[in-house]
Amino acid sequence: MEHTAISHLGELAALTAALCWSLNAMAFEVAGKRVGSLAVNYLRIFVAFPLLTLTALLTRGMPLPSDAAPEAWFWLSISGLIGFVLGDIFLFQALVEIGSRISLLISSLGPPITALISFVILGESISLRGLLGIFVVMLGIALVVLSRNPQEKKVKLNRPLRGVVFAFLGALGQAMGLVFSKLGMGSYNALAATQIRLLAAFAAFTLLITVRRKWPEMARALRDRRAMGCISLGAVLGPFLGVTASLVALQHTAAGIVSSLSSLSPVLIIPFSMLFFKEKVLPKEVLGALISIAGVILLFL
Repeated sequence: MEHTAISHLGELAALTAALCWSLNAMAFEVAGKRVGSLAVNYLRIFVAFPLLTLTALLTRGMPLPSDAAPEAWFWLSISGLIGFVLGDIFLFQALVEIGSRISLLISSLGPPITALISFVILGESISLRGLLGIFVVMLGIALVVLSRNPQEKKVKLNRPLRGVVFAFLGALGQAMGLVFSKLGMGSYNALAATQIRLLAAFAAFTLLITVRRKWPEMARALRDRRAMGCISLGAVLGPFLGVTASLVALQHTAAGIVSSLSSLSPVLIIPFSMLFFKEKVLPKEVLGALISIAGVILLFL
Protein backbone atom coordinates (compact mmCIF):
# COMPACT_ATOMS: atom_id res chain seq x y z
CA MET A 1 0.00 0.00 0.00
CA GLU A 2 2.80 2.39 0.94
CA HIS A 3 4.68 1.51 -2.24
CA THR A 4 1.54 2.25 -4.31
CA ALA A 5 1.13 5.65 -2.65
CA ILE A 6 4.77 6.50 -3.31
CA SER A 7 4.56 5.33 -6.93
CA HIS A 8 1.55 7.62 -7.45
CA LEU A 9 3.01 10.56 -5.52
CA GLY A 10 2.68 12.85 -8.54
CA GLU A 11 -0.99 12.04 -9.02
CA LEU A 12 -1.79 12.42 -5.30
CA ALA A 13 0.04 15.74 -5.20
CA ALA A 14 -1.94 16.99 -8.23
CA LEU A 15 -5.25 16.02 -6.56
CA THR A 16 -4.16 17.81 -3.40
CA ALA A 17 -3.42 20.90 -5.47
CA ALA A 18 -6.91 20.72 -7.03
CA LEU A 19 -8.60 20.65 -3.62
CA CYS A 20 -6.40 23.47 -2.32
CA TRP A 21 -7.24 25.65 -5.31
CA SER A 22 -10.96 25.03 -4.91
CA LEU A 23 -10.93 26.35 -1.35
CA ASN A 24 -8.30 28.99 -2.08
CA ALA A 25 -10.43 30.48 -4.89
CA MET A 26 -13.40 30.83 -2.54
CA ALA A 27 -11.30 32.55 0.13
CA PHE A 28 -9.82 34.98 -2.41
CA GLU A 29 -13.27 35.67 -3.89
CA VAL A 30 -14.51 36.84 -0.48
CA ALA A 31 -11.39 38.93 0.14
CA GLY A 32 -11.34 40.39 -3.38
CA LYS A 33 -14.92 41.63 -3.10
CA ARG A 34 -13.95 43.46 0.10
CA VAL A 35 -10.56 44.99 -0.69
CA GLY A 36 -9.92 44.50 -4.42
CA SER A 37 -8.03 41.87 -6.38
CA LEU A 38 -4.68 43.73 -6.46
CA ALA A 39 -4.49 43.88 -2.66
CA VAL A 40 -5.29 40.17 -2.43
CA ASN A 41 -2.64 39.34 -5.02
CA TYR A 42 0.04 41.32 -3.18
CA LEU A 43 -0.72 40.63 0.48
CA ARG A 44 -0.98 36.86 0.03
CA ILE A 45 2.77 36.83 -0.70
CA PHE A 46 3.52 38.12 2.82
CA VAL A 47 1.76 35.07 4.25
CA ALA A 48 2.94 32.43 1.78
CA PHE A 49 6.63 33.35 1.54
CA PRO A 50 7.49 33.08 5.27
CA LEU A 51 5.72 29.71 5.37
CA LEU A 52 7.74 28.49 2.41
CA THR A 53 10.95 29.83 3.95
CA LEU A 54 10.34 28.07 7.28
CA THR A 55 9.44 24.82 5.53
CA ALA A 56 12.52 25.06 3.30
CA LEU A 57 14.72 25.59 6.36
CA LEU A 58 13.25 22.55 8.11
CA THR A 59 13.25 20.22 5.10
CA ARG A 60 16.40 21.21 3.19
CA GLY A 61 18.41 23.15 5.78
CA MET A 62 18.38 26.23 3.57
CA PRO A 63 15.83 29.03 4.06
CA LEU A 64 16.35 30.69 0.66
CA PRO A 65 16.97 29.32 -2.86
CA SER A 66 20.63 30.37 -2.83
CA ASP A 67 21.67 27.09 -4.47
CA ALA A 68 19.56 27.61 -7.59
CA ALA A 69 21.41 27.75 -10.89
CA PRO A 70 21.21 31.00 -12.93
CA GLU A 71 19.15 29.17 -15.55
CA ALA A 72 16.64 28.08 -12.89
CA TRP A 73 16.37 31.66 -11.60
CA PHE A 74 15.74 32.90 -15.12
CA TRP A 75 13.00 30.46 -16.12
CA LEU A 76 11.31 30.31 -12.71
CA SER A 77 11.27 34.12 -12.50
CA ILE A 78 9.58 34.26 -15.89
CA SER A 79 7.15 31.61 -14.65
CA GLY A 80 6.37 33.73 -11.58
CA LEU A 81 5.86 36.88 -13.64
CA ILE A 82 3.54 35.15 -16.09
CA GLY A 83 1.69 32.84 -13.69
CA PHE A 84 1.59 34.73 -10.38
CA VAL A 85 1.42 38.26 -11.80
CA LEU A 86 -0.24 38.38 -15.23
CA GLY A 87 -2.28 35.19 -14.86
CA ASP A 88 -3.44 35.88 -11.31
CA ILE A 89 -4.24 39.56 -11.90
CA PHE A 90 -6.84 38.46 -14.44
CA LEU A 91 -7.99 35.39 -12.50
CA PHE A 92 -8.46 37.30 -9.23
CA GLN A 93 -10.50 39.98 -10.96
CA ALA A 94 -12.60 37.22 -12.55
CA LEU A 95 -13.23 35.82 -9.05
CA VAL A 96 -14.72 39.18 -8.09
CA GLU A 97 -16.80 39.60 -11.26
CA ILE A 98 -18.17 36.10 -11.98
CA GLY A 99 -17.38 34.17 -8.80
CA SER A 100 -14.94 31.39 -7.95
CA ARG A 101 -16.99 28.47 -9.30
CA ILE A 102 -17.37 29.80 -12.85
CA SER A 103 -13.84 31.22 -12.86
CA LEU A 104 -12.40 27.81 -11.97
CA LEU A 105 -14.51 26.17 -14.66
CA ILE A 106 -13.15 28.51 -17.33
CA SER A 107 -9.69 27.85 -15.89
CA SER A 108 -10.12 24.23 -17.00
CA LEU A 109 -9.04 25.62 -20.37
CA GLY A 110 -5.59 25.67 -18.78
CA PRO A 111 -4.68 22.06 -19.67
CA PRO A 112 -5.57 22.42 -23.38
CA ILE A 113 -3.62 25.68 -23.47
CA THR A 114 -0.73 23.96 -21.64
CA ALA A 115 -0.80 21.18 -24.24
CA LEU A 116 -0.65 23.66 -27.11
CA ILE A 117 2.17 25.67 -25.50
CA SER A 118 4.07 22.46 -24.64
CA PHE A 119 3.70 21.43 -28.28
CA VAL A 120 5.37 24.68 -29.39
CA ILE A 121 8.00 25.10 -26.64
CA LEU A 122 8.73 21.60 -25.31
CA GLY A 123 8.05 19.66 -28.51
CA GLU A 124 5.35 17.49 -26.90
CA SER A 125 2.90 15.97 -29.39
CA ILE A 126 -0.89 16.29 -29.49
CA SER A 127 -2.91 13.34 -30.83
CA LEU A 128 -6.27 13.45 -32.57
CA ARG A 129 -7.79 12.24 -29.31
CA GLY A 130 -6.09 15.16 -27.60
CA LEU A 131 -7.66 17.58 -30.07
CA LEU A 132 -11.03 15.96 -29.37
CA GLY A 133 -10.37 16.51 -25.66
CA ILE A 134 -9.79 20.21 -26.26
CA PHE A 135 -13.13 20.42 -28.10
CA VAL A 136 -14.93 18.60 -25.25
CA VAL A 137 -13.47 20.99 -22.65
CA MET A 138 -14.74 23.96 -24.64
CA LEU A 139 -18.14 22.28 -25.04
CA GLY A 140 -18.47 21.79 -21.27
CA ILE A 141 -17.60 25.43 -20.56
CA ALA A 142 -20.00 26.65 -23.25
CA LEU A 143 -22.82 24.61 -21.68
CA VAL A 144 -22.37 26.56 -18.45
CA VAL A 145 -21.69 30.11 -19.64
CA LEU A 146 -24.09 30.19 -22.62
CA SER A 147 -27.88 30.27 -22.48
CA ARG A 148 -30.57 30.32 -25.14
CA ASN A 149 -33.25 32.99 -24.92
CA PRO A 150 -36.51 31.37 -26.18
CA GLN A 151 -38.09 34.76 -26.97
CA GLU A 152 -35.18 36.21 -28.92
CA LYS A 153 -34.09 32.78 -30.22
CA LYS A 154 -30.47 33.74 -29.57
CA VAL A 155 -27.63 32.14 -27.67
CA LYS A 156 -25.80 34.57 -25.39
CA LEU A 157 -23.49 34.70 -22.38
CA ASN A 158 -25.23 34.35 -19.03
CA ARG A 159 -22.21 35.83 -17.22
CA PRO A 160 -20.52 39.25 -17.74
CA LEU A 161 -18.24 39.15 -20.80
CA ARG A 162 -15.50 41.03 -18.95
CA GLY A 163 -15.37 38.39 -16.21
CA VAL A 164 -15.32 35.53 -18.73
CA VAL A 165 -12.48 37.15 -20.70
CA PHE A 166 -10.51 37.75 -17.50
CA ALA A 167 -10.92 34.11 -16.46
CA PHE A 168 -9.68 32.98 -19.88
CA LEU A 169 -6.64 35.28 -19.67
CA GLY A 170 -5.99 33.93 -16.18
CA ALA A 171 -6.03 30.38 -17.54
CA LEU A 172 -3.63 31.41 -20.31
CA GLY A 173 -1.20 32.98 -17.83
CA GLN A 174 -1.25 30.00 -15.49
CA ALA A 175 -0.73 27.55 -18.36
CA MET A 176 2.29 29.47 -19.59
CA GLY A 177 3.60 29.70 -16.02
CA LEU A 178 3.33 25.93 -15.67
CA VAL A 179 5.36 25.32 -18.83
CA PHE A 180 8.10 27.75 -17.79
CA SER A 181 8.18 26.10 -14.34
CA LYS A 182 8.83 22.79 -16.06
CA LEU A 183 11.64 24.38 -18.08
CA GLY A 184 13.31 25.97 -15.08
CA MET A 185 12.82 23.44 -12.31
CA GLY A 186 14.12 20.12 -13.62
CA SER A 187 15.08 18.17 -10.49
CA TYR A 188 15.40 21.30 -8.35
CA ASN A 189 13.55 21.50 -5.01
CA ALA A 190 9.85 22.38 -5.44
CA LEU A 191 9.70 24.63 -2.35
CA ALA A 192 12.72 26.64 -3.46
CA ALA A 193 11.28 26.91 -6.98
CA THR A 194 8.07 28.35 -5.54
CA GLN A 195 10.11 30.86 -3.53
CA ILE A 196 11.82 32.09 -6.69
CA ARG A 197 8.47 32.48 -8.44
CA LEU A 198 7.06 34.42 -5.46
CA LEU A 199 10.13 36.69 -5.25
CA ALA A 200 9.68 37.62 -8.91
CA ALA A 201 5.98 38.26 -8.33
CA PHE A 202 6.72 40.37 -5.22
CA ALA A 203 9.10 42.60 -7.15
CA ALA A 204 6.63 43.05 -10.01
CA PHE A 205 3.65 43.79 -7.76
CA THR A 206 5.67 46.26 -5.66
CA LEU A 207 6.60 48.15 -8.84
CA LEU A 208 3.02 48.03 -10.13
CA ILE A 209 1.52 49.31 -6.85
CA THR A 210 4.09 52.13 -6.72
CA VAL A 211 3.51 53.21 -10.31
CA ARG A 212 -0.28 53.11 -9.87
CA ARG A 213 -0.07 54.76 -6.43
CA LYS A 214 -2.10 52.03 -4.77
CA TRP A 215 -0.34 52.01 -1.38
CA PRO A 216 -3.34 53.62 0.44
CA GLU A 217 -5.44 50.73 -0.92
CA MET A 218 -2.97 48.24 0.58
CA ALA A 219 -3.17 50.03 3.95
CA ARG A 220 -6.99 49.86 3.94
CA ALA A 221 -6.87 46.17 3.13
CA LEU A 222 -4.55 45.52 6.08
CA ARG A 223 -7.14 47.08 8.41
CA ASP A 224 -9.93 44.80 7.14
CA ARG A 225 -9.75 41.83 9.50
CA ARG A 226 -12.14 39.59 7.59
CA ALA A 227 -10.37 40.24 4.31
CA MET A 228 -6.97 39.58 5.88
CA GLY A 229 -8.28 36.34 7.39
CA CYS A 230 -9.46 35.17 3.96
CA ILE A 231 -6.21 36.31 2.33
CA SER A 232 -4.20 34.39 4.92
CA LEU A 233 -6.30 31.24 4.45
CA GLY A 234 -6.10 31.52 0.68
CA ALA A 235 -2.34 32.12 0.79
CA VAL A 236 -1.78 28.98 2.85
CA LEU A 237 -3.96 26.91 0.52
CA GLY A 238 -2.81 28.45 -2.78
CA PRO A 239 0.75 29.83 -3.12
CA PHE A 240 1.97 27.60 -0.28
CA LEU A 241 0.23 24.21 -0.32
CA GLY A 242 -1.38 24.26 -3.77
CA VAL A 243 1.52 25.55 -5.83
CA THR A 244 4.06 23.44 -3.96
CA ALA A 245 1.91 20.34 -4.45
CA SER A 246 1.63 21.07 -8.17
CA LEU A 247 5.40 21.46 -8.50
CA VAL A 248 5.97 18.22 -6.58
CA ALA A 249 3.50 16.60 -8.99
CA LEU A 250 5.43 17.99 -11.97
CA GLN A 251 8.60 16.35 -10.69
CA HIS A 252 6.97 12.93 -10.34
CA THR A 253 4.68 12.68 -13.35
CA ALA A 254 4.03 14.22 -16.78
CA ALA A 255 2.86 17.83 -17.12
CA GLY A 256 -0.29 16.62 -18.88
CA ILE A 257 -1.32 14.36 -16.00
CA VAL A 258 -0.69 17.18 -13.52
CA SER A 259 -2.90 19.51 -15.57
CA SER A 260 -5.62 16.85 -15.84
CA LEU A 261 -5.87 16.08 -12.13
CA SER A 262 -5.33 19.67 -11.03
CA SER A 263 -8.23 20.72 -13.25
CA LEU A 264 -10.72 18.80 -11.09
CA SER A 265 -11.20 22.02 -9.09
CA PRO A 266 -14.37 23.07 -11.01
CA VAL A 267 -16.06 19.86 -9.85
CA LEU A 268 -14.63 19.82 -6.33
CA ILE A 269 -15.76 23.40 -5.69
CA ILE A 270 -19.46 22.76 -6.45
CA PRO A 271 -20.47 21.32 -3.04
CA PHE A 272 -18.42 23.98 -1.22
CA SER A 273 -20.12 26.77 -3.22
CA MET A 274 -23.53 25.36 -2.38
CA LEU A 275 -22.62 24.99 1.30
CA PHE A 276 -20.79 28.27 1.99
CA PHE A 277 -22.12 30.68 -0.66
CA LYS A 278 -25.61 29.13 -0.85
CA GLU A 279 -25.32 29.07 -4.64
CA LYS A 280 -28.07 27.42 -6.64
CA VAL A 281 -26.18 25.21 -9.05
CA LEU A 282 -28.19 24.15 -12.11
CA PRO A 283 -27.99 20.53 -13.31
CA LYS A 284 -26.60 21.71 -16.65
CA GLU A 285 -23.80 23.51 -14.78
CA VAL A 286 -22.82 20.32 -12.98
CA LEU A 287 -22.99 18.49 -16.32
CA GLY A 288 -20.88 21.17 -17.98
CA ALA A 289 -18.20 20.90 -15.28
CA LEU A 290 -18.12 17.10 -15.62
CA ILE A 291 -17.90 17.35 -19.44
CA SER A 292 -14.99 19.79 -19.17
CA ILE A 293 -13.10 17.48 -16.81
CA ALA A 294 -13.82 14.55 -19.13
CA GLY A 295 -12.31 16.58 -21.96
CA VAL A 296 -9.19 17.28 -19.93
CA ILE A 297 -8.81 13.59 -19.09
CA LEU A 298 -9.34 12.67 -22.75
CA LEU A 299 -6.71 15.22 -23.74
CA PHE A 300 -4.02 13.53 -21.68
CA LEU A 301 -4.96 9.84 -21.87
